[in-house]
Amino acid sequence: MAIYLTELDSRHVFPSPFEALDEPNGLLAFGGDLSPQRILAGYHNGIFPWYGPGEPILWWSPAPRAVFNPKTFIPAKSLKKFQRKHQYRISINRATDQVIEQCGAVRPIEETWLDENMQSAYQELARQGHCHSVEVWNEERLVGGLYGISVGQLFCGESMFSLETNASKIALWYFCHHFSAHGGELIDCQVMNDHLASLGAFEIERESFLKSLLSLKEQPLSNGCFESQWLSSPMKESQ
Repeated sequence: MAIYLTELDSRHVFPSPFEALDEPNGLLAFGGDLSPQRILAGYHNGIFPWYGPGEPILWWSPAPRAVFNPKTFIPAKSLKKFQRKHQYRISINRATDQVIEQCGAVRPIEETWLDENMQSAYQELARQGHCHSVEVWNEERLVGGLYGISVGQLFCGESMFSLETNASKIALWYFCHHFSAHGGELIDCQVMNDHLASLGAFEIERESFLKSLLSLKEQPLSNGCFESQWLSSPMKESQ
């Protein structure tokens, strides 16, 4: 069965997300480039790039959409106990390039979508102030983290990694606490999987997600949310 997709041209214009295919879920367009302007235009319309080795750049807007509500995120009791024992340190925007590289490195080359071009694109977005990371440290060693794109009061999570037990879960936990404290309302995690579901992610329909995006992308976070910093502990609030 033939699949007909829009091929992107030199303009940073995308077809409507409602034109995305049902199978494969959310595939919307192909081509274009990974310039910061195009990637940001995609995120501001609920669209993101994802493609495998040997494929052209593919653009997606899946339905339903997997999300977290940072204000209601509750870490598991076992995770809180683990952090009390190990006391990982958590930071924001202190090692963004390394987090992006590690997110690509932890997966086999034939499976990862985060190739050198994608890594370079998000690292450039970080330099421009659009891409942000959360880092988890065991003493001086980077052992986990996540990164994504900030779109007003919506954070579009892209990837996470963990080199030691629970590191990526702790990154998400501390980020939810910090993000909600600065006015963050929603975290997009694109497509549901068992790992995200186990952490408390839930699904919303495309129309609801795009309606939220339209509102939240125009709303600013409070000052200092994404300044390079060590995060204060949410332990008191969660005990």
